[in-house]
Amino acid sequence: MAANDISGLAGVIIWTEHFEPMLTFYRDVLGLSPRGVKQDFVNFDWDGVRLTISVHAGVEGKSSDPLRMMLNFTVADINATYERLLVSGVRFTRPPSPEPFGLVATFNDPDGNTLQLMQFA
Repeated sequence: MAANDISGLAGVIIWTEHFEPMLTFYRDVLGLSPRGVKQDFVNFDWDGVRLTISVHAGVEGKSSDPLRMMLNFTVADINATYERLLVSGVRFTRPPSPEPFGLVATFNDPDGNTLQLMQFA
């Protein structure tokens, strides 16, 4: 059996053709703090794991299969975050609901990508 050379997740990139609405959503609505912003490029960083949003010439329109990939954001108080995002205009496809591990709520970003809030028990 080969040794596992993969030691962690460096990051996730979301390609878009609608950079400004995506930047506004992730920065201003979700409240994420950018690590760096350049023309058509932003990244956010949590302990070395980066979430990058950038323009890619080969990307057109909204995600045609928004359930193919989900980003899960951990929160300490899912109900408080849910209420804050509702006031900001976020439409949830699933309000906070119990799961064996804790609570989960589901919504979409401006490109239609599926995002979840997760509060672990």
